[in-house]
Amino acid sequence: MSNAVSGLPVGRGLLYLIVAGTAWGTAGAAASLVYRSSDMGPVALSFWRCAVGLVLLLAARPLRPRPRGAAPSAPFTRKARRALVTGLGLAVFQTAYFAAVQSTGLAVATVITLGAGPVLIALGARLTLGEHLGLGGAAAVVGALAGLVVLVLGGGSATVRWPGVLLALLSAAGYSVMTLLTRRWGRDGGTDAGSTSVGAFAVTSACLLPLALAEGLVPHTADPVGVGLLLGYVAAVPTALAYGLYFAGAAVVRSATVSVIMLLEPVSAAALAVLLLGEHLTAATLAGTLLMLGSVAGLAVAETRAARTRPAPA
Repeated sequence: MSNAVSGLPVGRGLLYLIVAGTAWGTAGAAASLVYRSSDMGPVALSFWRCAVGLVLLLAARPLRPRPRGAAPSAPFTRKARRALVTGLGLAVFQTAYFAAVQSTGLAVATVITLGAGPVLIALGARLTLGEHLGLGGAAAVVGALAGLVVLVLGGGSATVRWPGVLLALLSAAGYSVMTLLTRRWGRDGGTDAGSTSVGAFAVTSACLLPLALAEGLVPHTADPVGVGLLLGYVAAVPTALAYGLYFAGAAVVRSATVSVIMLLEPVSAAALAVLLLGEHLTAATLAGTLLMLGSVAGLAVAETRAARTRPAPA
């Protein structure tokens, strides 16, 4: 069950992705608390998330041992190109999503961005990587998308505005390119999740800095310690840790499976909203969560079986 190039077992890659998707979902709750306590905007929050996450990753790099049997490191120029492309994809993904939320609302932007992502990735993986979903995989993707729609839109009305729809599709495209390229590079070898995360955060921070300065880089707040702790959490757990796990897992797991597993983000966000923010558990929330969890579990089992039956490398 090990990827022939990176040496990371597929089962561990699936676990990494599950943890990353769950951690991503906690960022929304932390961000909502930041917005309640200060006047920080979403672009500034995204900038600080990546910039502080970059500092944490750089500080942790000397402590991380190189795994045995790891592939040799890629040349610096290849690393730089990969960091640039991944960072631009991440910047487009985040910035276009925030703009879509502002234009057409959180519910519609979330459904279109996270819903279009698996479809674009499945098509891209079939055309560029030769990865086959199969009937079971296609059914799991459809079930996950249905659960996403029920989870996000089932609780109330939503307004659809076409500029926001286009921005959400642009965000999904950025996420899809990032996922597909990570998978391709994982096949080619010489990838390192830590280096990929560091490079991506550096490029994304540079791209977001002018927008964050225009929005307001330093927030005004009556509770600077609390806001600082929340920003530290967002940078450490759903950013530095989660993206490191994401890049490692996405390099060894089929791209379509990655995209569906990362739909755990709205599931964990909904659970936190019910448990910590006082929101009510509705029938739509429960039904959407069960649909998505079932789809994720089905794809994870299929991915593990497929890894067991793959021929060993020469």
